Parts: sequence; C-alpha cells; structure tokens
Amino acid sequence: MRKLKNSELDRLSVQEFKKADKLPVVVVLDNIRSLNNIGSVFRTSDAFLVERIYLCGITATPPQKEIHKTALGATESVDWVHMESTEELIRELKSEGRKILSVEQADKSVSLSEFQPAAGDKYVVVFGNEVKGVQQSVIELSDACLEIPQYGTKHSLNISVSCGIVLWDLFSKLRL
Repeated sequence: MRKLKNSELDRLSVQEFKKADKLPVVVVLDNIRSLNNIGSVFRTSDAFLVERIYLCGITATPPQKEIHKTALGATESVDWVHMESTEELIRELKSEGRKILSVEQADKSVSLSEFQPAAGDKYVVVFGNEVKGVQQSVIELSDACLEIPQYGTKHSLNISVSCGIVLWDLFSKLRL
C-alpha cells in the first residue's frame, strides 16, 4: 500500500466544482463565533458538494485569515451569502419548499442514524452557536431537529465535527 500524492487524487478544479451537480443541501451557520469553525465548515461543504453556505448574524465572512487557514481555498469553490437574520432566511428557504433541519438536541429530535432524507427533496441544515446552539426561534421554524447520537459524558460536539458527521450522513444517504 502506498499513500497517494495530491496530484493523484483527481479532485475537481474550482471551475469544475461550480458546474458539478450539487447535493440538494444548503448549510446555515446561526451565529457561529469561531472563524476556524467557519473555515472548517467551508472545507467540509466543498468535500460533499453542498450548494451554498449562509453565514447568519455574527458569523464572520471571508476573507479572514483564520477562515482561510482552515478552509484551504473552499471559500472560493463553495458559494456563500451573509444574512443578518437567520429567522428571515429560514422563512425564505422554507417558502421555496426546502425542508429545514436544525442540528440540535430537542424534545422531539430525530436520531441522525434513523433520519431518511427523501429523494427529490431539498434540505437546509442549520448549525448553531458554539455555546447557545440553534436559536429557539429557528427550531420553531424547523421541520425537524436532527440529533447526533452520543454515548460519553459530554453533551455536545464541536460544530465543525457535527457538520462533518451530518453532511457525510446526508451525502451517503442521498448520493451513494
């Protein structure tokens, strides 16, 4: 076995990425504080061909040194938009027929392992603030809350880790 060189990975160029068929998913970052987390979400969204990222509220926007450090150029490939109000954005996306999925621990949350996305549906996945999570007002507008099963002593995962788990799960269920 031999480790592959980057030149052997056959990755898309930015131009090819822009033209590629995307996963029917947009990501919403609801008041994310850490620029490194934001950059990581860009990189993960690039890996799984996400349509767009919405950066809401206090969530910083590119160009920023700390975002660039973890995004590794994904701010150029993945389309993004900044919106002041997460709630207004969610209402708009919902009116377009998208299913709103907040990643949050809630009384009626659905385990990610049990969630089955429907072919043909388009999804919005909302990730919340590192301390406060997804705003309650956004949860109330959501069609469902997805919860990542956890079995240890901690009550949450880092937002960039959560994003990786959820996007991989959706990608594997919708594309593989």
